[in-house]
Amino acid sequence: MKKRNKKQKQKKENTLWIIKITLIAFIISLLFSLLSETLLPNVPLIIGSIILILFIMIGIIFDMVGVSVTAASERPLHSMSSRKVKGAKMAIYLKRNASKVSSFCCDVIGDICGIISGSAGVIVATSISKIFHLDALTVSLIITATVASLTIGGKALGKEIAIKNSNEILYMFAKVISLFKKV
Repeated sequence: MKKRNKKQKQKKENTLWIIKITLIAFIISLLFSLLSETLLPNVPLIIGSIILILFIMIGIIFDMVGVSVTAASERPLHSMSSRKVKGAKMAIYLKRNASKVSSFCCDVIGDICGIISGSAGVIVATSISKIFHLDALTVSLIITATVASLTIGGKALGKEIAIKNSNEILYMFAKVISLFKKV
């Protein structure tokens, strides 16, 4: 009986997590899209390009964190925690919830940034074609390909770095998170 109740409880928790993460993704996507769609058309090209690069970088960084939390080893984190190193308890908490943390970082933030950077790229491409009187289709294709290649290449490089430095990246992320949330 205990096994059955435990499985039912875990299934309910998983269902609630899926609902929660879907709603969080909707809200974050809505906010990022609102920021992108309202801010980018009204800023100078250089600022729009910087915002576009920031979206790409945020996606890459969160993808690295998602990979790090799954690749990290818990043992060194316990050692740090026993020495009362700030952020170590949060790192252990994140590691123990690796599937949820990875899903949030890679799938929610990473994917949303990828989608938003695509739409931001279109806005930047439109600005470039208007300012320099260039063919809109050609500029759009070049910007879209650039955004995609920077995102894919950045994430590939980031994954390599994240796997090799998983504990350090997880700890740095946990240290930042521990400023806002205590475990």
